[in-house]
Amino acid sequence: MSITRSRFAELLGFAPPEIGLISAHEEHVEDYVVEHLRLRIGEEEVRGIVTKPRGATGRLPAILYGHSHGGGYAIGARELLDGREYLVGPLGPVFARAGYVTLCIDMPIFGERATVSESFAAKALLWHGKSLFGQMLSDHAAALTYLESRDDVDPARIGAFGLSMGCVLSYWLAALDDRIAAVAHLCCFADFRTMIELGAHDGHGIYLTVPGLLREADGGTIAGLIAPRPQLICVGEADHLSPPLAVERAWAELVPAYAGVPERLEKVSEPGVGHQETVRMREAVLAFFGKWLG
Repeated sequence: MSITRSRFAELLGFAPPEIGLISAHEEHVEDYVVEHLRLRIGEEEVRGIVTKPRGATGRLPAILYGHSHGGGYAIGARELLDGREYLVGPLGPVFARAGYVTLCIDMPIFGERATVSESFAAKALLWHGKSLFGQMLSDHAAALTYLESRDDVDPARIGAFGLSMGCVLSYWLAALDDRIAAVAHLCCFADFRTMIELGAHDGHGIYLTVPGLLREADGGTIAGLIAPRPQLICVGEADHLSPPLAVERAWAELVPAYAGVPERLEKVSEPGVGHQETVRMREAVLAFFGKWLG
């Protein structure tokens, strides 16, 4: 099974809108800085949150952070600062202290954009032959455009990171957009055909449903579009949302894409761990971005 980037974009209805900065307010917290942004994405005003090192100068490496789902519709971009129960702790401060400018925006139906339900938004788009995840990815790409335009960001050193829904946001966007130099994703890399076979697909929200996609691509195929750029995949072997067999099949489909550069594809697989980040995963993520983004 294979797919081109343009065909993948077509199936998603991928169409990044224009983005502009409306306002920014800085908050100094301990040894890092938080920026509270108002962004114009298409016709909508969207909240963005940035964390960055205090006192740093010049152009820094950056990370586009995709927040998770977990039923936390009211949380959205605040995950960067507040964390979630399945994270070791908030990552915004950690990335800032490691020298990165990190941006997270509210995805549609999350945070300040939680004005309608996931079902309401997804069903309306499906009637029009579109998908909610295509809209999310389009907005995520717009956020990437803003991030690379910043004076304090080196556009050649932008990575993407996310767990769960944020995992798929990160590696699917990296598959679509070469501006992402390296991607690390946790707890949602899997073969969707296998997930359906095992019944695991029903644990995921309707946001992820992309009509017709599985006739032409699956998790491993999509991740293969990222090659030869570096990619780190972290999974828990007791994760019922990404069962081991589904991970195994996706990995087998992905590995050939890195045949010439196997050192650029890494995997951390944690026995007995469910749908959550571990200390080992976090250490691997920081080492991975340190190696590839500097």
